[in-house]
Amino acid sequence: MTIYRSPFPDVPLRDVTITQHVFSHLGDRLDETIVTDGPTGRSLTARQFIDQVQRMAGGLTAAGFGAGHTVALMAPNLPEYCVIFHAVAWAGGTITTLNPTYTASEVKHQLADSSAEMLITVPDFMATATEGAGDLHVVAIGTREYDALFGDPIMAQVPVDLDVHTLVLPYSSGTTGLPKGVMLSHRNLVVNMDQSITGSEFRPGEVAAAFLPFFHIYGMNLVMNIHLALGGIVTMPRFDLAMFLQISQDHKSRRMWTVPPVALALAKHPMVDDYDLSHLEQVLIGAAPSGAELTDAISARLNCITLQGYGMTELSPVSHLIPASRPRSGASGLAAPSTLCRIVDVESGKDLPAGQEGELWVKGPQVMQGYLNNVKATAETIVEDGWLRTGDIALIDEDGYMFVVDRLKELIKFKGFQVAPAELEATLVAMDGIIDAAVIGIPDDDAGEVPIAFVVAGKDAPTDADIHAHFKETLSTYKQLHQIRWVNEVPKSASGKILRRLLRDQVAAG
Repeated sequence: MTIYRSPFPDVPLRDVTITQHVFSHLGDRLDETIVTDGPTGRSLTARQFIDQVQRMAGGLTAAGFGAGHTVALMAPNLPEYCVIFHAVAWAGGTITTLNPTYTASEVKHQLADSSAEMLITVPDFMATATEGAGDLHVVAIGTREYDALFGDPIMAQVPVDLDVHTLVLPYSSGTTGLPKGVMLSHRNLVVNMDQSITGSEFRPGEVAAAFLPFFHIYGMNLVMNIHLALGGIVTMPRFDLAMFLQISQDHKSRRMWTVPPVALALAKHPMVDDYDLSHLEQVLIGAAPSGAELTDAISARLNCITLQGYGMTELSPVSHLIPASRPRSGASGLAAPSTLCRIVDVESGKDLPAGQEGELWVKGPQVMQGYLNNVKATAETIVEDGWLRTGDIALIDEDGYMFVVDRLKELIKFKGFQVAPAELEATLVAMDGIIDAAVIGIPDDDAGEVPIAFVVAGKDAPTDADIHAHFKETLSTYKQLHQIRWVNEVPKSASGKILRRLLRDQVAAG
């Protein structure tokens, strides 16, 4: 077995919850602002944040939504998001995070699967939330009902088993299939905070513009939790380039957390020249791999170091990162502290030496507990001795740098969001007049990838317009089809698997 080890020293396994870990960094700066709402300027000091977390934890517990209960949160990035997340954690509960652009049917699925007992949202999404929640209790931030969630403070963390208790349930498509609840413990998030802080060379006082959604593990743990603990965040409910640049300028941000479409704007958009980013030292790109051309272009334009990282929801999320002191153009990272990895031949299952391409396997304390209510998917992803199969094809060079070269899994990455072809195919085939369908992702400069469909028509087949209208009604914006191609048949293997590579070749050939 060829095992690649992290070049960093191991991080300790702390016996604290995620909220205890964040609070432990706030004691000597209680009167410093740690979270600000970008559009309005509303803010909380560390003292106010701790007080609100403890009072909401008390209110949730008194209302029957404390330890052992699951609370759902469907909201854009706001200061209240941070409070709700940590209040549920402090009370010993579980929080499941929903994309606020979900349709009612998507909301319904996640609430049912996660066994959530209450949904907290914002007024703008109240109609969809209420429709999806059915009889479930729904509360909108900023209302009297929300204010009533604050009660007598709980001054100490409600005890939980750090390894067994599920703290958060974000939903991921994993390597294939429909969205599944990823069970992450306090241990998972705390250790990944420490892994990321060590490997990314954080300094106290760093303030970040937080547009990466907190409902996604990238924004949740790397941006929200780390910067609450060590510096501060300015929340952005949606991405706006001008606001992002203004926040970064005003707060003299040392680093920018980005995804490929934003990184592309930093490299090419003329607006960037209107802002003073001379303090910027690092631009970090996550969620999907980027080429050396893009990272080099950003570095040249902004006179900074541009770095990639690698991770997935199932890894809390980081398994690979690059410190600014050891940059490598085009690389996705070195193994994070306390992390082991292997490159495994897809056909033979044998380990491969440096420089050869195979599936990336990862092992470490950040590996998820498993998928909620899905033993089969868990067993397919976490295999012998705790190794997690990432579903990505990668190689590791002689110096230990990992490069993602292809995607074994079928997921489409649209602007950092995961789109499962199986979900879109099921939606298509469920329509009258469609016999068969296949969905693939094709490269796109702005989005990374966009989904397109190959559809086999039956009797009274719908038009393109009919299909687009149906998708708009039933699925989120990022799951919309960008192209529909009518074909006589969908190519499949003898076992019935869609041969997506043939479809990609067909697109490439024009």
